[in-house]
Amino acid sequence: MSTTTKTPTALHDPPVPVRARLAAAWTSFMFFYIYVDYLHLYKPGAIDDILAGVVFEFDISQTFVVLSLMLVGVPSLMILLSMALPARVNRTLNLVVASLYVPVSAFNVVGESWMYFYGLGAVVEVVLLAYILRSAWTWPRTAS
Repeated sequence: MSTTTKTPTALHDPPVPVRARLAAAWTSFMFFYIYVDYLHLYKPGAIDDILAGVVFEFDISQTFVVLSLMLVGVPSLMILLSMALPARVNRTLNLVVASLYVPVSAFNVVGESWMYFYGLGAVVEVVLLAYILRSAWTWPRTAS
């Protein structure tokens, strides 16, 4: 009796372009960023505070809403810009924007009573930002 054993072949695993990695990381960041804000509404008293015109320590005003929209809008634009901009500008912009968002993510933990929730949110956001920084910093160069 003859037994044939099939050896599994390796899967084709082409390298993922830096632009695609950056866009994917910004997309993941956006999902997490938005869901932390959304799930915050389940915290007891959060909706009452919003109805009273306050978020965290800030009065809800047009300025507050515009600044909040900008905080969400910039990473949202980074998804597109990471795919569309030329390499040099792309790399620089990713390094600058991700660096600016690290303290923003860390700020979300300050003064919160739900440390597990906000701490996990901040840690995941900072890990994604670190991945963006590393990917942009190590962008492959061509031989001159």
